Amino acid sequence: MWGFLRLLLACVLALVVTPPAQAADPPETCPAAQVAPLVLPRIKEALDHNSELTIVAFGSSSTQGWHSSNIGQSYPAVLQAALSAALPMAHVAVINRGVGGQDAAEMLPRLETDVLEVRPNLVIWQVGANGALKNRDPGEFRRLVADGVHRLKDRGIDVVLMDNQRAPLILASPHHQQIDQILVDLAAQTGTGLFDRGALMDQWQFSGHPYGEFISDDGVHHNDLGYRCVAQALASAILTGLHTPAPPLRSASARH
Repeated sequence: MWGFLRLLLACVLALVVTPPAQAADPPETCPAAQVAPLVLPRIKEALDHNSELTIVAFGSSSTQGWHSSNIGQSYPAVLQAALSAALPMAHVAVINRGVGGQDAAEMLPRLETDVLEVRPNLVIWQVGANGALKNRDPGEFRRLVADGVHRLKDRGIDVVLMDNQRAPLILASPHHQQIDQILVDLAAQTGTGLFDRGALMDQWQFSGHPYGEFISDDGVHHNDLGYRCVAQALASAILTGLHTPAPPLRSASARH
């Protein structure tokens, strides 16, 4: 009898002390979106010749990875993982050269040491967010970015410009649309790639995923999901571009 009671008590205590197993939260996935292919001749050439693929992610806090849970969740880290998985025979290095708080005026002085000395095949230049937040002069912004793009292309480097995220504080800036348009125009005029992050986030919102799902509580930066989805879309654009016929290479010295 006492043995039965002790066994019953042990079972009751086990139920009290050991909580029932909780079902794991479903993983967060990125919404479907259409991204234009990025046709990058230098990247394709490097892969065709089994050369190391070196990409510099140049920018500000969106590149550095502010408000991600760790550096492995920044967009450059996720981009490297995605490209490495898709190109298993290639050695892909994505070097993070983001410095929080900077815009074109602060980035250009470190272009030589942080970018050109690395001798990358591709530079992804995320720029304009701090220009919008600090109400910088759009005309000066255009001049500085154009100068940087020409310096990169003069070295035979593929360039992709990345515009601003749809974040509340950036959307409140009186210059944010003008800055985004400057990047569109410069990309067209210089034969440079454009990764339209704003249009990507517009697609997400239209499909029922509001901007806020991808923005941290500071109202500016991405959260982990935002960084991951940006990187995955960027990887898709690069990979699709490898199978898209490239236009003739423009003269590096051409000015518009």
